[in-house]
Amino acid sequence: MAKEIRIGKFRWAGALRGQLVAENLPYTLFTAALMGLLGALATVVFRELLSWIQVVLGGEDTPHGMVHLARGLESWQRLLLPAAGGALAGLVLQLASRWLPRRGAADYMEAIAVGRGVIGFRQTLARSVSSLLSIGSGASIGREGPMVQLAAMLSSLSGRFLVLPPRQLRLLVACGATAGITAAYNAPIAGALFISEIVYGVISSATLVPLVVASVVANIVTRQILHYDAVFHMPPFDFVSGWEVASYLGLGLLAGLLAPQFLRLLDLSRAGFGRLPAPLWTRMALGGLIVGALSLYKPEVWGNGYSVVNSMLHTQWAWSAVAAILLLKIIATAASAGSGAVGGVFTPTLFVGAALGSLYGMGLQALLPPGAVSTPASYAVVGMGAMLAATTYAPLMSILMIFEMTLSYEVMLPLMLACITGYALAQRIRPASVYAKSLASNRLARARFGGGRDVSGRSS
Repeated sequence: MAKEIRIGKFRWAGALRGQLVAENLPYTLFTAALMGLLGALATVVFRELLSWIQVVLGGEDTPHGMVHLARGLESWQRLLLPAAGGALAGLVLQLASRWLPRRGAADYMEAIAVGRGVIGFRQTLARSVSSLLSIGSGASIGREGPMVQLAAMLSSLSGRFLVLPPRQLRLLVACGATAGITAAYNAPIAGALFISEIVYGVISSATLVPLVVASVVANIVTRQILHYDAVFHMPPFDFVSGWEVASYLGLGLLAGLLAPQFLRLLDLSRAGFGRLPAPLWTRMALGGLIVGALSLYKPEVWGNGYSVVNSMLHTQWAWSAVAAILLLKIIATAASAGSGAVGGVFTPTLFVGAALGSLYGMGLQALLPPGAVSTPASYAVVGMGAMLAATTYAPLMSILMIFEMTLSYEVMLPLMLACITGYALAQRIRPASVYAKSLASNRLARARFGGGRDVSGRSS
């Protein structure tokens, strides 16, 4: 009798599994929508935990961002807090690697590309806690990576509950990852294209349609239900004349030259920290100490840079201040990412692009007659897209992401030209994108073991 009750209780799961295995489109889209909901909620939880940490550290009722927190601290606190957070974050990772057996893929890209769609629950939670400690104490990395990983992990758990085969499970994980990206940036089209263009490497209706559904649901949850605002508050785009397109071509070339050097610096930093004869927690503490030391001069190096970019878009900055924060932010990001902190460089890349574009716009205004070129804020907007395209090698995703952030048709012509130019030049200088190592190892594993086999292993 007990067995019959159990079978009846999960009969709906078996029916849903059968429809998904049969690739029934309505059921597939329904499941994609559910993954969009779960993914959005996962990003909300992570974001609220970060806000809570900031309130605890800053003693304020309402969080205002990591830069605001840094400015309110004493100099010694600003110096040592990132180091302490890095040490604790490193200890969490060390304990997790020692006591928690690895189960499934290490990240969502591997789970989608070559794994069976299995993402370890305990390992993901441990990495999320480590990321909260790093980012909450000022590390110069993005919070979006852990958000996307959490969203993908929930989708993986859902698919494993339904006992889905690898192909359907990987698609479910892709829907969760898409939801995480969309909820983080409020960019539903770019969120779906990120997974299609970068992870899958091809845009096909079989995968794009469910990804779009998950993206739409995630965007509705974050914007309409939870009332989360846009990441960047874009000013109206200023486009003086059609001839100004040539100046945006120059910005694309500049981004194409800088992006490979930015990625090379990240690689050198990882290699340098990896050669240090010290445990992980010590290396991460050192990375945090570097960020803390830089913040004594410019507290704007703390965090992912959202508030600073918004300030550049809406207020007048001196060129020397923008140049200084650009240089120090690049060094801080290299120290944080190179030391092993769990987080992404997607948002710091947007920061670098905005500062580069703003400097470029200021230079044009100084050289050309008044009214001949747009405001530096307009070049900052296009600079974000050009730098993103030149590091991810996904120009279509970059174009649509900035377009969704601005909701301005005027930005499209200069943005398209700058993104394609930056992508083409950067790829010639450095064939490997920011995600190249992860994707290359995944493709190698696929070629060696076959697409359906779990190459990540069940334990370590």
